[in-house]
Amino acid sequence: MGTKQSKSNKKVLVAMSGGVDSSVVAALLKSEGYEVVGCFMRLGSDDSAEAADGYDNLTNASCDPKKIKLGHQGCCSLNDASDARLVAAMLDIPFYVLNFKQDFGRVIDYFVTEYNAGRTPNPCVRCNDWLKFGKLHAYAKSIDADYIASGHYARVDRSGPNPRLLRGLDHNKDQSYVLFGSGREQLSQMLLPIGELEKPAVRQIADDYNLPVFNKPDSQEICFVPDNDYANLVKRRTPEQFTEGSIVDTQGNVVGTHEGHQHFTIGQRRGIGVALGYPIYVTHRDPEGNTITVGQKPDLLAQALQADQVNWLSPPNEIDSLTDDDGWIKCEAKIRYNSPPKSAKCKLVGQSDSQILEVRFDDPQEAITPGQAVVCYADDLVLGGGWITKAID
Repeated sequence: MGTKQSKSNKKVLVAMSGGVDSSVVAALLKSEGYEVVGCFMRLGSDDSAEAADGYDNLTNASCDPKKIKLGHQGCCSLNDASDARLVAAMLDIPFYVLNFKQDFGRVIDYFVTEYNAGRTPNPCVRCNDWLKFGKLHAYAKSIDADYIASGHYARVDRSGPNPRLLRGLDHNKDQSYVLFGSGREQLSQMLLPIGELEKPAVRQIADDYNLPVFNKPDSQEICFVPDNDYANLVKRRTPEQFTEGSIVDTQGNVVGTHEGHQHFTIGQRRGIGVALGYPIYVTHRDPEGNTITVGQKPDLLAQALQADQVNWLSPPNEIDSLTDDDGWIKCEAKIRYNSPPKSAKCKLVGQSDSQILEVRFDDPQEAITPGQAVVCYADDLVLGGGWITKAID
């Protein structure tokens, strides 16, 4: 990453979640000579309501391992804030808690609105776009930070005239999918130090630095839905949107009832409440008619999709060799965070302010879900992506 001398006058704001990844980021950047400032974003999860009150510069926090209570909830919990504070104190770096609770309401509102509209949202991508690499950039400017760093498993290539987003070296942990919405200006100010590492190496570095979070489990659930009951959160906020409706088969025959289409997502098999004598899956949600369609596994397959709210990161001249005469770009496309990219071709249609991204897969894909993001790749290069509006047979 360079010498200490070249980086001794560069300030970097590190988003510290209290986990092993962001803790190692802070340790590595300090060891390389950056002026590191740590921050924890208070987003408003239930058990973090008091976590930040009264916190300020916490460089004098206790480093006694006997006083540690490691967090095991989703990110942004009270325990996570304590873990981040402790690591910052051990590294002797300034540490601040930023109260983004009000701003985080926008993420929760989006989540609820999408479910009520019959789509399945991805709040983690939106949180990165709006807060972690949105709102946080404004704070970084206010303290004259040159960069923002995080513990994402992705890479930024600055070897050419434009910064490029790349997949993490550890493809099993790659998180470039959740960063596709970052703009080029944000990429130019983004440091992702662990993108070149595999997870076991990150844990070993944490152990080498004697960081108590070296074996802390990764967070799995959405931070504001710690019990994973998404529909219950939506119902608490908008009870009037939940009404009984019909469950129908692919021929339109009513085969059961439900208590609200928000309880379902495309591809769901368990908890449908209907037995037809063979495995069935949710194949469609109709919020207008308040119906759920169920079918067999082949009914989940679709050849293509359309997406809007496109963020395209690669200039056309960089992908000329991948583009055919009709404008189709050879790529791999990923339709959900936990699935691998699949061979496809993509095409941008329309003007830049209202572009549509069309993706056609070489082989039909299962459970293409409106509301999720689609991200296109050329090998490790992130070309761009958008938000799925519909699957196309």
